Amino acid sequence: MRTSLRLAQQLGKAFKLPPLGKSWPSPGPFLYVMFHRDNYPAGSGTLAPDPKLLEGRVLGNDFTHKDGWSMYMGNDVPGFPAHPHRGMETVTIVREGTIDHGDSTASGARYSVGDVQWVTAGKGVVHSEMFPLLKEDQNTLDLYQLWLNLAADDKDAEPEFVMMWREAIPHIQRDGATIQVVAGEYAGASPLAPPKRSWAARATSDLAAWFIDMQPNSTATLPSTNTARTERTVYVHACTPGPQGPETSDDPVRVQVGSEWVPDWHALSLAPGSGEVMLRNAGRPARVLVLQSVPIGEPVAVRGPFVMNTEQENLDAFAVYRKTKFGGFPWPSDRPTYGDSPRFAQYRGGPREEPGKMFTAGTE
Repeated sequence: MRTSLRLAQQLGKAFKLPPLGKSWPSPGPFLYVMFHRDNYPAGSGTLAPDPKLLEGRVLGNDFTHKDGWSMYMGNDVPGFPAHPHRGMETVTIVREGTIDHGDSTASGARYSVGDVQWVTAGKGVVHSEMFPLLKEDQNTLDLYQLWLNLAADDKDAEPEFVMMWREAIPHIQRDGATIQVVAGEYAGASPLAPPKRSWAARATSDLAAWFIDMQPNSTATLPSTNTARTERTVYVHACTPGPQGPETSDDPVRVQVGSEWVPDWHALSLAPGSGEVMLRNAGRPARVLVLQSVPIGEPVAVRGPFVMNTEQENLDAFAVYRKTKFGGFPWPSDRPTYGDSPRFAQYRGGPREEPGKMFTAGTE
């Protein structure tokens, strides 16, 4: 997966990647980009689909996308019940739908359209990510989850998560495009602070994550990177993509990235240290995700949900998890959900925050 990305570095010029699949190749310390779009049916009143619609599915391991949606590892409410991570981070960007989070630090959250959750697993966390069906009609879930590596000296960090509410995330609107600034400064707009031990918290990382919604005939400019080592990848797809590939259309999405045209469900890896790059969308509305960072420059060993520097460290991490369960899971269920609650976050069992009471929308 990394080979084609490294070609851009070796050749010193942009390199088109193969069509995007279930997991997208990514630059620098970004380990994976995973996209989920599920057109869930109406909720049954228990945040779950009608049980009749679950017939024929292998509950607890349903990734079939039957009828346009999967239960994943859920048995009633779809999603991912309690599971461990160590040595890495997850960054979850929600475009449609709602996610209920609970973890082994006694933290919990419900977040939704436009919100971003950033979790540092560090020395070990157990968390649950469930997708409650809150609507009495179709419940579309549309989200991106980025897996981001940690430097070796941050892999022992205390687990931490931060909620980035849509009301507080900078959004820039200009020339027919809207840029959501998740990480990395864009056109003078500073992002919210990531977790303290994140690679993104280091000024030298030059890490950025920008989500750009482009209307027909719109343009957007990517600023120059801040170092000659910064790797950058630009992903393009339609605004209502299929679950695992491009839409069938007589007018497919195409976005010009510099001098290259990038079609629906494709990506372009730019040369390290790329200068200013113009994006132009001459056709249908399109989504563009931009990720960039200086590489960490350390060995990477991945075993399931653990990311360490060596395979022995992964084996040791599994031994610790089997012994301690990373402190256990202090919830009555391994798949906590929050009924009809509004969006909220509660950190380590502390006071509950609700974003609408704290922030007002800030749009340039």
